Amino acid sequence: MLKAQLGTNGPSIPRIGYGAMVLEGYYGTSDDITAVDTLSRAMDLGLMIDSADAYGNGHNEVLIAKALEHRGERPFIATKFGLVFEEGLSAREINTGWGFSLRVNASPEYAKTALDASLRRLNLNQVDLWYLHYPDPEIEIEETISAMADAVDAGKVRYLGLSNVTAEQVRRAHSVHPINAVQYEYSLWRREVETELLPTLRDLGIALVAWSPLGSGFLTGTVTKLDESDFRQSNPKLSGDNFEANKKRFEKVTKIASELKLTPAQLALAWLLSQGEDIFPIPGTRKSSRIDENLLSASTTLTQELVDRINQITAPGAFVGETLL
Repeated sequence: MLKAQLGTNGPSIPRIGYGAMVLEGYYGTSDDITAVDTLSRAMDLGLMIDSADAYGNGHNEVLIAKALEHRGERPFIATKFGLVFEEGLSAREINTGWGFSLRVNASPEYAKTALDASLRRLNLNQVDLWYLHYPDPEIEIEETISAMADAVDAGKVRYLGLSNVTAEQVRRAHSVHPINAVQYEYSLWRREVETELLPTLRDLGIALVAWSPLGSGFLTGTVTKLDESDFRQSNPKLSGDNFEANKKRFEKVTKIASELKLTPAQLALAWLLSQGEDIFPIPGTRKSSRIDENLLSASTTLTQELVDRINQITAPGAFVGETLL
């Protein structure tokens, strides 16, 4: 199992984790029995399990609690807070660029309430990594991190993380309390992180946890069309003419994968792993067999010539459809 340290003074964990969001029906139906089986497989392999109180409005954390039952050694569990769905709760609206907005609340008061609720659903006394899901435009990030640091002092959290933030916000947060990981979308078709955020993380010794490392499933090479109920239709890269344009470009990557006797998903993950030991992709899947398939990418070594070839095809901006977050 390929492992690395999660940020300065963080634990050594597998470079590939498991993103549990897919178990909430966003990419197709998923029943609880199969979901728990899939989570159990990821836990058996010792993978970091990534969740959020927003996934299924808490249901995702409940699924993790079920998978944790009767286990000996507990896996590394990460969850997030900051998105608000309950009517009547104070929140600020932010634009996602996906055709819908989200309501966020990162106030110290809400942070404490959200964490306690997550711990109850997870049936845990402590979570390993706790992220701020989105920064709150009306709350100084230092104020939020200070409240999150209180949770560390109280023994409810081991490490702190940020998600969907700017390089400047990371520096400000890190000055209040050490940040071990920042989660941001990073894959062959979305590489904006390389410009400013990733260099900042490396300067501070913070790991990058890459969400949607397979481009919402697109980089598996198996997405040929989307059902009308599929929320990915809101993704600018998968909507309208952009879908076909991006599909045509990705065919060049698929060809390279075929030459290497890899699946497109394995090549996409192997490329991410080649970007540095501080990169931790968290692909999600509803099938436990896919977890094993994804992990094979960790045993694939890409030559610099191959990396350069892939970089030429997937240079930043090569895939059309701008995403805000």
